[in-house]
This record gives sequence, C-alpha cells and structure tokens, in this order.
Amino acid sequence: MGEETPVPTIDAALIERWALAYLSRFASSAENLRRVLLRRVRRRFPEDRDTTTQAAILIDALVARYQASGLVDDAAYAAGRVRSRLRRGQSLRVIRAGLAAKGVTADDAAAAIAALREEGGDPDLAAACAFARRRRLGPYRRRPAKSDGNLKDKELAAFARAGFSRAVAETVLACTNPDEAEALAEK
Repeated sequence: MGEETPVPTIDAALIERWALAYLSRFASSAENLRRVLLRRVRRRFPEDRDTTTQAAILIDALVARYQASGLVDDAAYAAGRVRSRLRRGQSLRVIRAGLAAKGVTADDAAAAIAALREEGGDPDLAAACAFARRRRLGPYRRRPAKSDGNLKDKELAAFARAGFSRAVAETVLACTNPDEAEALAEK
C-alpha cells in the first residue's frame, strides 16, 4: 500500500553532537549536562519511553567518559562559578544553593568556597560590597541618607533577601564612602 515512516531512533553520535554543542556554549557540571541531554531527548521523542531509557544509558556513558577525560570537571566548574558569582555580589548561601541546583555535590561546592577563603579575606564581605555597589546601597548611595531609620531598614532587608547576614550587611552599611567599602572588601 504505502511506505511505512521510519521509526526515529537515538544513537550515541547524536547525543554526543548535542553534548559538544552545549559544552561549546556553556560550562556545565556532569549532572547538569545529564539533565540537559535528557530534556533534549524527551523533547524530541515525547512519548517513547524505550528511547528515553536507551538514551539515559547512552548519556550516562557519555558523561562518565567526559568526566574521565576532564572535559567535564565539577570541581573546576564549581570554582569558576563561585568566583564569578562572588564578583557579581551574590552571597555564599545563594552561591551554594545555585551550585546545588546545577548538580554540584556539596563537597565540591565546599572545596571551592574553602579555596576562596584560603586566599585571604572574607568572601561574603567582599560579595556584600559588590552587592552594595551594584544596587547603590550604603556608601554607594547617590543621594545622602535621610535622617529616618526607614532607609537603613530597607537596605538591611535588601541584604537579607540577597542572603547576607545582618552583621555583614551592617558592616558594609557602616562605611561612610565607597573607598572605605572597597578597602573593607580587600581585607
């Protein structure tokens, strides 16, 4: 009667092309790469559970091979993410939660943060200064503070929502000018 349409299949070469395309654009942890590839398979074959199961096995083997070759390195990924997010003014709590969401183990996240602490200074305080600079809070405020305490409460609330402790927030807000805050961040 008519020709049958070919049943779509998944193969290792296709998954590897997807993985390399993703890794050429983004740094990734092993678990995040696994999730991205599985999501792509599910989008392409939405109702085929056998293909998804087969793809999961291929993806696990691919991710293990990439980890063994060093193409995917969770410790290096965590160290890079910690540094970049700290420069953007994110608290260590937020950074740790972000790494967990990307599938980085707690040990790798703790090692990256510990390495940052070994360099000297308080990374959370440096991040709070960067946060204040970006949001124009405390010493980076454009206009002088009003005499009421309402503004300070609002700024403390902004620091709290960003994951900083009250002590860190008050330390940054106690600075009188941006130079003092920058010196505090470099300690």
